[in-house]
Amino acid sequence: MQEKQKNILLNKRVGAMLVATGIMSRVMALQLYAERGFEITPEQYLVLSIIMDSGGELYQRQISEITYKDRPNVTRIINILESMELVKRIEDVNKRKIYKVAVTQKGIDLRKKIQPTMYELRAITTKGISDRDLEFTLGILEQMQENMKDHVKLHI
Repeated sequence: MQEKQKNILLNKRVGAMLVATGIMSRVMALQLYAERGFEITPEQYLVLSIIMDSGGELYQRQISEITYKDRPNVTRIINILESMELVKRIEDVNKRKIYKVAVTQKGIDLRKKIQPTMYELRAITTKGISDRDLEFTLGILEQMQENMKDHVKLHI
């Protein structure tokens, strides 16, 4: 096989594997959340965790940038989390029509309840993979994101 054909096949396989791995990870998380009766989805949990990991408050735009989700999707997630009293909107100090999203105590408590399940999911996903290989893989994925960032126009 010629080197160029080999590279084309390898590149196609990388894309397919990334998509398949993402889908399987999402489905596994959804199934486990349903089995355990969690009242939020893994996607909502991700937003809750991102806010908490960033000091407990973030602007919606920041959440969009971190998750690579557009504003309507982030707004929908925040509205759901707010209706469940897991987050609240805080008026910007400059009195503009911008709000920070802050995690409530109820949100903190729910994250603590779900967090062991997330660790379990990660353990299943990374079983048999050494820390060295995980670090190497993360480095490759970060490089791929860096390669794409100037070519992707997200409407955030």
